[in-house]
Amino acid sequence: MEIKILSSFSEVNCQQWNALLIENNPFVRYEFLNALEVNACADAKFGWIPRHIAIFENNELIAACLLYEKHNTYGEFVFDHAWSEAYQRNGLAYFPKLVSCIPFNPIQGQRFLCAPGREGELFPSLLNTIQEIAQKYQYSSFHCLFSSDVEQDWFQEQGLLSRHDCQFHWFNDKYQSFDDFLSKLSSRKRKNIRKERERVKQAGVTFRILNGSTATDKDWQDFTRFYLKTFEDKWGMATLNENFFKQVARDLPEQIVLVLADKGDKCIAGALMYRSDTNLYGRFWGCDTEVEYLHFEACYYQGIDYCIEHGLKKFEPGAQGEHKIARGFVPTLTRSSHWLSAPYFQQAILQFTEHEKSAVKNYMDNLHQHLPYKSAKS
Repeated sequence: MEIKILSSFSEVNCQQWNALLIENNPFVRYEFLNALEVNACADAKFGWIPRHIAIFENNELIAACLLYEKHNTYGEFVFDHAWSEAYQRNGLAYFPKLVSCIPFNPIQGQRFLCAPGREGELFPSLLNTIQEIAQKYQYSSFHCLFSSDVEQDWFQEQGLLSRHDCQFHWFNDKYQSFDDFLSKLSSRKRKNIRKERERVKQAGVTFRILNGSTATDKDWQDFTRFYLKTFEDKWGMATLNENFFKQVARDLPEQIVLVLADKGDKCIAGALMYRSDTNLYGRFWGCDTEVEYLHFEACYYQGIDYCIEHGLKKFEPGAQGEHKIARGFVPTLTRSSHWLSAPYFQQAILQFTEHEKSAVKNYMDNLHQHLPYKSAKS
C-alpha cells in the first residue's frame, strides 16, 4: 500500500473516489468537493488548506479521508472557540488543526472512504496516518464533523471524544400529498401552515423547480445575487460564487434542486437544495424583495412538496432554527468526534463534552414536548 497526502482533488481520479461512496451523497462526491477547490471557495484564503489522505494499492484508490488544515473555525458549524481560548490562555497553540468535514455545509456523510469490507483494516490506517501527521507537523487536534453513524461509533471505540448537537429534520412518513402530511399535524399548526402558504400565493408569487439541466445562466446569475445579498445583509463572508454553482449544476445536474420565486416577470428569491437518492438537503437562500412567509415557502414547504413527490425519505434544511418545529421538522441528534494530540486538556475537555451532551439531551427532550404532530400529543 502507498499513502499520499493530497494538496488538491486533482491528484486523485474522480471515478476511483466516487467508487468508494456508500451512498449518492452529493456533498461527498468528487464533483462537489473538486468544484469547491477549483473555484477558490475552499482554499487558504478562507482558511481551508487541503490535506486529503489517499491510500493506494496497485495504483488503485482503496481508502481516502477528506481532510483540511485549518487556521480558524469558519464554516465548520461545530464551535470550539472555548477550546481555542483555553489553549491560548495557557500559552499553547490551538491552530493549525486538522478537520474532516464538508466546507460550509453541516451535512452528515462519509469522511473515511474505503473499499467495501475492508473497514477493519483501512479505518485504523487512516486514523493512524492522521495522528502521525498531527504529531509530525504539530497540529493540535483532529476533528471529524458530521460523519456517518458507523464512523462516529467507530471513533468512540477508539477513544475519541464525542460531541453532540441538534438539527431539525423532516421525515417522510410515506405521505401521498402535502395535505396528507398536514393531516398528521395538530389543527392549529395545520391552519398556520395553510395561512402562510396562502399569503405567499395571494402576493402573486409563483415558483419554478429546476435541476442542473433546466436552470439557465440567467437563473444562476439571479440565485448568486440572492446568495451574496444574504451575506451582505448579515455582515457575513460569502465564500461561494456563480462559477461554483454552475459547475456543480453541470457535473451533478440530477442532484440540483433550485427553487426560484417569481413575481410578475421578475425573479425575486431563490433557495438552493441538493438531493441524494433518499434525502433532500436545503443549503442556501436569498431574496431581493420581501414577501411575508416567502422564506418558509421557498426553503421548507417547497422542499417538503418535493420530497413527497419524489419519494425522498428525509429533508435536512440546515443547521439551527427552532421555528422549524412548528413546520414539521423534528429535533435530530448530530455527532462529531475529536482527538487531541497533547494530553494537556484531555480531562477538562472530556468533562466539557459530557456536560454538553447532557445539555443537548435536555434541550431535545424539551423540544419534543412541542412537536406539532398529533401522535406526539397522545
